Amino acid sequence: MPPRPPHRRTPLRAALTALALALAGLSPLTVAPGTAAAPPPAPPAAAAPDLGDRVVVFDPSMPVAQIRERADAIWEQQVDAEMSEERWSLLFLPGTYGTAEEPLQIKVGYYTEVAGLGASPSDTVINGKVEVYNRCLTDAPTQPYCVALNNFWRSMSNLTIQVNGLGQDGCRASANFWATSQAASLRRVDVRGGNLSLMDYCTAGPQFASGGYLGDSRAGTIINGSQQQWITRNSEVGEWTNGVWNQVFAGTVGAPSEAGFPTPPYTTLDRTPVSREKPYLHLGATGAWQVRVPDAQTSSRGISWADGPTAGRDLPLSAFHVATPDQPASVLAKALDRGKHLLLTPGVYDVDRSLVIRRDDTVVLGLGHATLTAVGGATPVVVRHQAEGVVLAGITVDAGTELSPNLIHLQGQPGNKQKPRTTTPSTTLNDVYVRVGGPHIGKADTSLRIDADDVLIDHAWIWRADHGVEGFTAGVAGDTDRWNTNIGRQGVVVDGDRVSATGLFVEHYQEFNTVWNGEDGHVVLYQNELPYDPPSQADWTRPDGTLGWSGYKVGDDVTSHQLFGGGVYVYNRNDPSITTENGFEVPERAGVRLHHVMTVNLDAGSIEHVVNGVGARVDSSAPGVPSYVVDYPAP
Repeated sequence: MPPRPPHRRTPLRAALTALALALAGLSPLTVAPGTAAAPPPAPPAAAAPDLGDRVVVFDPSMPVAQIRERADAIWEQQVDAEMSEERWSLLFLPGTYGTAEEPLQIKVGYYTEVAGLGASPSDTVINGKVEVYNRCLTDAPTQPYCVALNNFWRSMSNLTIQVNGLGQDGCRASANFWATSQAASLRRVDVRGGNLSLMDYCTAGPQFASGGYLGDSRAGTIINGSQQQWITRNSEVGEWTNGVWNQVFAGTVGAPSEAGFPTPPYTTLDRTPVSREKPYLHLGATGAWQVRVPDAQTSSRGISWADGPTAGRDLPLSAFHVATPDQPASVLAKALDRGKHLLLTPGVYDVDRSLVIRRDDTVVLGLGHATLTAVGGATPVVVRHQAEGVVLAGITVDAGTELSPNLIHLQGQPGNKQKPRTTTPSTTLNDVYVRVGGPHIGKADTSLRIDADDVLIDHAWIWRADHGVEGFTAGVAGDTDRWNTNIGRQGVVVDGDRVSATGLFVEHYQEFNTVWNGEDGHVVLYQNELPYDPPSQADWTRPDGTLGWSGYKVGDDVTSHQLFGGGVYVYNRNDPSITTENGFEVPERAGVRLHHVMTVNLDAGSIEHVVNGVGARVDSSAPGVPSYVVDYPAP
């Protein structure tokens, strides 16, 4: 796919280009000392199961050059394949890859998962790097546009990276680069012997990045750089170098203090109220392939694997239906009805009937960003009200060309019957992404509907596409086509009680992006962009005359709700005169509290207030300069 013109965020001005290093007091050549401990001897691996030809399993006995050649070939195919149907999972058996003299250095493109197969991140060590660089979306020699703003849909997990840049130039050797934005998680990663940079400061500018997730990981110096917002949960950090708009930490050892907010713009919770780590493939003590399903935690802090394997239960692969993209949805649905878990191998699945989960503790785990596409207006994933302890992880759900009422629906008790509080979430969503438009026209009234109580969202990106390959013409006319064709009225609607979120990203919906009607909601980092494409103010005005729909609305009857670290951004590129009254909209009650929220203009359009008429207007007179409200209501 050829490079696309810059569709996403407008540059924040050249001042951010060197922000990572200037604020950190680092030069590009800074490399922290340290060596990785040798991993324990690996168990003899059982024969690898048949997971399809898009799952590549590497063995530490393979020559480094052979591994690099295979990984590079996949990266070259995927580096610009933003809207493709290719999906890949690169899995590393326990052991050590690369040496000090011959490091293994690979890059990660779209729809690619890189993961170790040990019980602990220390079981699989890469001497070298696993990296993501900026994409140069224009190639004009006098005005390049090299950014990470569209670097979505990829992941790295369950590995130790002993940073080794031997053979790279001085700038590239200075860090392991993970220059990504939404839907690109880092989980269970131990970065040693060098810096982890969340931006790519080695390409031409402007080098922007926007949105990311680090969980259950450990690293020394982390260069935040131009990352506009980021969440770090249950991790260990040696040093965090700076912040741009909205950096949030929960249960993280070494997290910076939030004192002085918004300079720097840190939001820090000492502990994470509710957490549950993502399930992962690994080899058991006998070498058998299995899936570890971590236990839920309350009031947690630090990594889950500090004192041994992550607490949880292991499921043999025989407990899963190993699905392939050529199987019809009826086969997957019948497997669930028989009590099987689902392991979705990489690919795109057409789903013309709901995959209904009725049984407690069911796990649906996607490999390589497996994608479920709605067909005929179906709701691809439904969790029934009686099911408890369900986990959905590593999946993307796409709207189809016919209108779906929902794309994921977590059903509640009939008649709104109050369900007893539980310590294990009724359903956990880890790295679950929902998309309306992009690779094709998409239509869904509500993307994620949560009627169930006690749900945990742990990193989700709910996205009505602001760009894609649907066949719309470029420019304002194309945006109008998108507005009238890619239908996504609401992103997330929460009617259940005690729903929690750690890392909730919702963007570009045509009315309220998020509506929270349930009681006792708790959100740690919320990021939103209002839609870019309303044709006019008339299209972006509510029936009651209110200018626009807020990016985050708490229902008028709610009495208890908390949000820590939230941002709503505006970029009305069709009509820069469009305005929105409030970024956030909440009922005026003592139990409804917002901590560290902001709005910002990205060069077109305006937001009059941050929340409920409080907070300064943001508009194109000062693009990239946020308006903050420290606490609402004020103490």
